[in-house]
Amino acid sequence: MPSTVDDFCQRILEIDRGIRFAGIASSSGRLIGFAYRKGLKPLLTKEESETAVLQSLMRMNMRATLEPKLGRTIYAYTLYGKVKRATIPIRESSRITHIFMISFDLGIKHEPIIRDRIIPRLDELFS
Repeated sequence: MPSTVDDFCQRILEIDRGIRFAGIASSSGRLIGFAYRKGLKPLLTKEESETAVLQSLMRMNMRATLEPKLGRTIYAYTLYGKVKRATIPIRESSRITHIFMISFDLGIKHEPIIRDRIIPRLDELFS
């Protein structure tokens, strides 16, 4: 297990230079750990980031209502004009306990990074 959640987020940033931000929030919407790429000027203030976390949690919980028919949400992805963002639910049994949020530069191929290099590491967090 990583020494801290912040350390885990920092190690995720090291996967690819196109990763801008990695953060983990509790199901109550509290950001419990995060890291920004070195030298990066964040697009959102701390308050705006907290709002984004709450919005992501609400959307993730709304998606859960369709999971009995569609299958579990693996991750959700949004393309903005300045950044790509993905949210990955972290579950204990069927309940979402945390979300992992990550942002990428626009030119990055995010799918293989998320599926092959990030999701397999999430088990380290709470094991």
